[in-house]
Amino acid sequence: MAWDDEEDTTIYQVVVNHEEQYSIWPGYKEIPGGWRTAGKSGNKQECLDYIKEVWTDMRPLSLQTHMQQTASQ
Repeated sequence: MAWDDEEDTTIYQVVVNHEEQYSIWPGYKEIPGGWRTAGKSGNKQECLDYIKEVWTDMRPLSLQTHMQQTASQ
């Protein structure tokens, strides 16, 4: 595997954890525990572009939930 992004031919998949935080993972590797596929795969830039589009709130899900509960009290 090449470390130069221009030569990187790896197919990645977008993964997401229980806190709704996104990352990319090489498609040839088993997804690590605590992560699941987000249903998108492609080259590195395609995956990063997808994450940029869908991950609009960078706060962990637990913080979002806590803030919503606090605001409604």
